[in-house]
Amino acid sequence: MTKAAPRELSQLTPLAQLRAGRLPLRLLQLFVGLTLFGVAMAGFVRSGLGLAPWDVLHYGVTLHTGLSLGTVVIIFGFLVLLLWIPLRQMPGLGTIANVIWIGVSADIGLAILPQAEGIPAQIGMFAAALLVNALGGGLYIGSQLGPGPRDGLMTGLHSRTGISLRLARTGVEVLVLVIGWLLGGIVGVGTVIFAVAIGPLTQVFLRYCIIELRPKVREDPVATPRV
Repeated sequence: MTKAAPRELSQLTPLAQLRAGRLPLRLLQLFVGLTLFGVAMAGFVRSGLGLAPWDVLHYGVTLHTGLSLGTVVIIFGFLVLLLWIPLRQMPGLGTIANVIWIGVSADIGLAILPQAEGIPAQIGMFAAALLVNALGGGLYIGSQLGPGPRDGLMTGLHSRTGISLRLARTGVEVLVLVIGWLLGGIVGVGTVIFAVAIGPLTQVFLRYCIIELRPKVREDPVATPRV
């Protein structure tokens, strides 16, 4: 089991985080995680039992635009990133990869996975998607290359307004869920199960997925006083 990186790492610039070591492994883990995340999204759709709050919105928009689910995910990812500007959030490589690659993976998953027919198949598809989603989340978070745009929005609201992270997350996700439901997005028992289970499941995988980093902090020759 690996340990979490030093707390100072999260305070480094994106460029410094890239230089923090073990980059090839982190990039591999990042894209494997994002791929699993997108395939899991497709699995939730094919199960028909309900989607994650943000995906309820994404799917609702696809019904009214004719765009693919992956395309809508990418568009909303970039729109959410615009909200980072007033919140003074800094995206990392993983943030940009998250915006693009999850959408691509979701469309690939929808092209491959069949529609689940019958309750046993639906439950099996949903359960598999939930585990794959949690593993994918653990892998991409553990790569430590930047948060996803939606996660960054919530942490940004927390840091800039002082409201609790739980309240920020709940408020945003309830809002997008309601809008997505009104647009015809898939809301069901799976939506509730996802909301309750995804946090603990991701945490289980994350403890094995965090890549330990040892950033080298160089002394600033200007700021260092001369003796």
